[in-house]
Amino acid sequence: MKEIFQNPLFGIILCIFTYELGILLNKKLKTPIANPLLIGIVLCIVVLKIFNIPFASFNKGGSIISMFLAPATVALAVSIYTQYKLLKENLFPIIIGCAVGSLASMSSVYILCKLFRLDEKITYAMVPKSVTTPIAMAVSEQLGGVVPVTVSAVVLTGILGAIFAPTFIKLFRVKDSVAVGVAIGTCSHAAGTTKAMEIGDIEGAMSSIAIGIAGFMTVIFAMFI
Repeated sequence: MKEIFQNPLFGIILCIFTYELGILLNKKLKTPIANPLLIGIVLCIVVLKIFNIPFASFNKGGSIISMFLAPATVALAVSIYTQYKLLKENLFPIIIGCAVGSLASMSSVYILCKLFRLDEKITYAMVPKSVTTPIAMAVSEQLGGVVPVTVSAVVLTGILGAIFAPTFIKLFRVKDSVAVGVAIGTCSHAAGTTKAMEIGDIEGAMSSIAIGIAGFMTVIFAMFI
């Protein structure tokens, strides 16, 4: 049995199976709370705990899945290309929106961490929580933060964004598709973008653009922290 858990295929199959199960439950329950990524994470943890499987064994396959994160993010360029004309028309508002959103995200988490007197390393780990994982990890490492905490914060932020974005859109009666996409991409990166793509093509494309711009802005703002 231990040999099975040590095999990289175990981690890969577990990740794919739990995520597919999450998609199935999401379609059946039809609620944003049943987020496939969240369900997949919870189920993976449950399996590892029940069978007492070391994380290092699981991560032999899990790290291979993680390797495809950056290429998957780049693949979002396809949806951006389809909305190139709209991007050109709204380029300046998009850049300003991403800059303000990134600054608001970073400053708010920094102030809250200081108010709750969290350790400096934890504070710096939390600062880049709203950008895609590869950028967040690099910024956290640059600031001297705890990278595993950063990854956890990024995943949680993305899941919460995907869950609550539709509710906030309705609550604040946001009708502009560009504004919706930019807001989701800036605050909840790739995980939120999957929800933006479900909302509409324009929202998905603008959210994809916001991931890159917000990531760039976060790197710039991190220099001043």
